Amino acid sequence: MEYLTIGKMAKLNKISEQTLRLYDKMGLLSPCEKGTENGYRYYNIKQSAKLDMIQYMKSLGISLKDIKQQFDCMEPLLLTSILYQKSDQINRQISELKYQQRAIERTIDSFERYENSPPDGTILVEYIPKRRMYCIDSGVNLYDFGIEVYEKILRELKYSLAADNLPQIYFCNAGSILRQNNLEQRRFISTEVFVFVDKEYVSEELITIVPANTYLCIYCNKFEKEKEYVARLINTVEERGYTICGDYLCEAISDIPVINDNERGMFLRLQVPIKFC
Repeated sequence: MEYLTIGKMAKLNKISEQTLRLYDKMGLLSPCEKGTENGYRYYNIKQSAKLDMIQYMKSLGISLKDIKQQFDCMEPLLLTSILYQKSDQINRQISELKYQQRAIERTIDSFERYENSPPDGTILVEYIPKRRMYCIDSGVNLYDFGIEVYEKILRELKYSLAADNLPQIYFCNAGSILRQNNLEQRRFISTEVFVFVDKEYVSEELITIVPANTYLCIYCNKFEKEKEYVARLINTVEERGYTICGDYLCEAISDIPVINDNERGMFLRLQVPIKFC
């Protein structure tokens, strides 16, 4: 039988000598003979079969440690268990990559909307398609406090997303709700915050549907301007003879990636659903 040096064995199987040395060190695949004169260690061609199995199991994502364990016990049930665990791991990774891809898409969309939005203070009539929101009631009126309390309420939203096992990609571009009866009476009472979500990743029982509608919108670049701008919206509704037909939404269309004085940078779209009389 022809014996092969480590170099020839590596070349024949298209792997590196360093890899063969690692397999030898781990006890996965060791040379079968030692030269009596030169002390060199040799492989034989039959060992390529075991090397093929190692490479195949590696291609399945099985670690060298688990491959060694399988070779040591030669128990098919152990390999089956390892493969099931690996399959579960891959499924989790696929889900995480899908979430990450969706997060990137949402962020790109957010920045594009910000870049193409009208200037601060612009009032527009816009048609907005149906949306899905995840909402919590903090019990705290946002309008009674400043940005510090708003940030604390956002922590509650973040914790709630985690408690419902929802991907944290949705913790961005949060908004608030001012119910129609309070809006029409110009009462600034809002305790609810929300984020928009996708039906593919959030179960229906956690979703509130915002129906498609025409909205009177104003764009706002400062958290502190909101109440003033809402009043402008209501005045415009009355001046143009529109009818308010739903809840007011304050939507952050972009969390601007610039921090001034350690505060969140936001560009807001304030929106009132209307009907034309």
